[in-house]
Amino acid sequence: MAATDSHSSEPMPSLDGKAEDSVARSRATHRTIETVFRMERARILAALARFTRSVDLAEEFAQDALIAALRNWPEAGIPDKPGAWLIASAKRRAIDHFRRAKMAEGKLALLGIDAEAEVTVEPLEIDDNLGDELLALMFVSCHPVLSTEARVALTLRLVGGLSTEEIARAYLVSETAMAQRIVRAKRTLSDAGVPFEMPGYPDRGERLGSVLEVLYLVFNEGYSATKGDDWMRPQLCQEAMRLGRMLAGLAPDEPEVHGLIALMEIQASRLPARSDAEGRPILLLDQNRARWDHLLINRGLAALARAQALPRQGPYTLQAAIAACHARAHTAEETDWPRIAALYAALAELAPSPVIELNRAMALSMAFGPAAGLELADQLVHEPALRNYHLLPSVRADLLMKLGRFREALGEFERAAALTQNERERTMLMERAHSCRDELARKSGNVHR
Repeated sequence: MAATDSHSSEPMPSLDGKAEDSVARSRATHRTIETVFRMERARILAALARFTRSVDLAEEFAQDALIAALRNWPEAGIPDKPGAWLIASAKRRAIDHFRRAKMAEGKLALLGIDAEAEVTVEPLEIDDNLGDELLALMFVSCHPVLSTEARVALTLRLVGGLSTEEIARAYLVSETAMAQRIVRAKRTLSDAGVPFEMPGYPDRGERLGSVLEVLYLVFNEGYSATKGDDWMRPQLCQEAMRLGRMLAGLAPDEPEVHGLIALMEIQASRLPARSDAEGRPILLLDQNRARWDHLLINRGLAALARAQALPRQGPYTLQAAIAACHARAHTAEETDWPRIAALYAALAELAPSPVIELNRAMALSMAFGPAAGLELADQLVHEPALRNYHLLPSVRADLLMKLGRFREALGEFERAAALTQNERERTMLMERAHSCRDELARKSGNVHR
């Protein structure tokens, strides 16, 4: 007689309705906790970094607070101020840590920490200071002791909440290299004893450029996600704009702050039109402009006017002027492409970059024909910074397709699809590759019906 698997022959015990409801509630609570933590992470780190004087400790205690929430909230319910609860919980763990580290022997006093007072701090009081602490963390991450690359990477990690992989892709370097850059940045800040507080006005101005660069990178990650299944991550755009508006309150006479806000507001106005109901990307010229957010456009144009009214306009104001050309055109055909090409030329002169040159190639193609754009794009093929940048073959493919060079365009679309890490974008690029293949088949007379 064949052996019988008694475990597989018996039906699995099923949960009754009450147990199923309990499991469902628990899962929903866990999802809520993860969402709250993702939204509040930067604020928690800001408060903890100032409290502990250490980015590493701040990250460790923030993670401890998340674990505490996962244990307590399913039973006690979501608190009224979940972010403040997480900060208070993390601070209590920090106090415990300092106590275990023999703080009672005098080190606590040396750090200026009143353990008992911090343990009983009220959540409302913590919440009221979070905006200043978050901005302070942003400026600390852009301290002059760090290289420009390290400032951007650290701020994106701590304030923007991006993963190391996402930052690496934004900067076109390997994930390992970016992880090492972030670790070195933290160590440098610690070794230099940088205070976790808002700098005074002379230092604040010096660090402003890095802060603006970081905000725009965070925005861009939300505008066109470098990886994953979603074409966009609008919450990152909202966070970058929110921080930008806070910066404008701190530095109202800085034209580039207003220029960046204008750029982000106008670009964000297109978010509702950048994908269809299934989440598939819709390119700029194909978008339904009635779906653009005209409140954001008006805010952006007003910010651009403030920037242009001030002396010393820079790259963000120029980019905002380009975005405004699109925003003012009621249809794609009305777009003033010669002016956009001229603005890109001015931008390339002011802030030379292969990515700006690639954008200028597209503007030239729209203003003067695809051959003009392809001539410039071809000059970028051997540019080291663009070696793994999927938009270079994507742009070349688009221009080759317009010139009727479908076989070359097919190869470039496939290469771009292989390089992108975003599934929506990969699908769109492969669809365009298939269009080239169909066109080649039609020309050869091998059309499949």
